[in-house]
Amino acid sequence: MFDVGIGEMAVLVVLALVIFGDKLPQAAGQAGRALRQLRQMANSAKADLQEGLGPEFKDFDVADLNPKTFVRKHLFEDPDEPGHTANGAAIFDDEPYATAGAGLDYGERPPFDNEAT
Repeated sequence: MFDVGIGEMAVLVVLALVIFGDKLPQAAGQAGRALRQLRQMANSAKADLQEGLGPEFKDFDVADLNPKTFVRKHLFEDPDEPGHTANGAAIFDDEPYATAGAGLDYGERPPFDNEAT
């Protein structure tokens, strides 16, 4: 996720011990509580949004606000078609970003999306 290796992790642990000393468990506990509260606030805001929209939007997902996802979902997909998951998301095996770990050859230009900027 953060591309942190073993050596870098060891340096971070030593720095944390030097900076926080014996207060490290308390600092870690406070950070965990802050993350938990932040997650609860985000979930309650999402629930409030869904409740405020009413029953017409019971299948609303925050990811639907992404314009690319919205257009793909409502214009280019047939939910009854095979290859769709239960929540309506499509599975695209033929697109270049679907192959994890596939790199570019030397001198090969990466794919470009005109609508991304």
